[in-house]
Amino acid sequence: MYYYLLLHTLLLSLCIYNSILFSSQRFARWGLIYSTPITKSNACKTPCRHPSGTHSLPHGILATTSDLETRPLWASAAPNNRNSKHPLNLLAIPVGIKQRQVVDKIVKKFPSSDFVVMLFHYDGFVDGWKDLAWSSRAIHVSAINQTKWWFAKRFLHPDIVADYNYIFLWDEDLLVDNFDPKRYIDIVKEEGLEISQPALDPGKSEIYHPLTARIQGSKAHRRYYKTKGSGRCDDSSTAPPCVGWVEMMAPVFSKKAWPCVWHMIQNDLIHAWGLDRQFGYCAQGDRMKNIGVVDAEYIVHLGLPTLGGSNGNETLANSHRDESDRPKVRMQSYIEMQIFAKRWKDAANKDQCWIDPYQEQAN
Repeated sequence: MYYYLLLHTLLLSLCIYNSILFSSQRFARWGLIYSTPITKSNACKTPCRHPSGTHSLPHGILATTSDLETRPLWASAAPNNRNSKHPLNLLAIPVGIKQRQVVDKIVKKFPSSDFVVMLFHYDGFVDGWKDLAWSSRAIHVSAINQTKWWFAKRFLHPDIVADYNYIFLWDEDLLVDNFDPKRYIDIVKEEGLEISQPALDPGKSEIYHPLTARIQGSKAHRRYYKTKGSGRCDDSSTAPPCVGWVEMMAPVFSKKAWPCVWHMIQNDLIHAWGLDRQFGYCAQGDRMKNIGVVDAEYIVHLGLPTLGGSNGNETLANSHRDESDRPKVRMQSYIEMQIFAKRWKDAANKDQCWIDPYQEQAN
């Protein structure tokens, strides 16, 4: 009797085990439970760096970057034809309808074969650009009364612009009669500049810093000299404002420099004042060598007050109101500069792992 019960128990246990095993295999096929993955090779022992939330996808299907190229609704070529030629650089400009003619001249200087054009409409008047020949191939983004740094932080993420060798993040009030973007890029490559800007014509520009003033007969320069007054600049100078930075109105960033600059842009500080003095930390090396001003291709800065100004479609009362807003915009810019300086100082003090590459030069 004892052996009979023992045998009966063993048979019953075996039936239950087989039933569970069969059900587990069936549920695994249905996707209701996960089975233990089988290691395919030793390479799988090293985990892939999948973006957050994508670990259930095969690595080869991940599209981690994008671009600003528009795609046709239908085409004879395959969608993933990587051999086709695409623009290699990006021109991004904040624009208002009042500067339409100036912007038109700027864009026409940048050939469509080499540049994607992106307009940031801070006044909302997108339709006012439709009749321009190049408008249909440009990317238009609109948000009322926002700066180019606000747009750049939200629409020029490094993963979006990863395909572009150079990013021209320009203001709208620039004259480009003496500027050729192709020759400019050739000089930038030859000089090894990761962050640069075209020189400003000091005789015609309304606003400019001495560092960015054009030097006649020069191809490019990286520093300026000041021998009188406070704040001397000479050959021994190693930091801004004497060397190692460019102004905010017409910077050009390389593919390597832009991710660093983008992460340094503060999400809430839309005027970005003070950011330019820290560009050297994104120069991919020595800021005294990798940041410079191109003299051979130069522009004119009109210095027009746009944000906080009128858009040309308001009443006289609104126009006066906008004129009174301009000092408020400038004051906010100063406040943001002080906030950014404090954030930088606090971050440098709190980060125990960070070593200032320019601390020795400062000392």
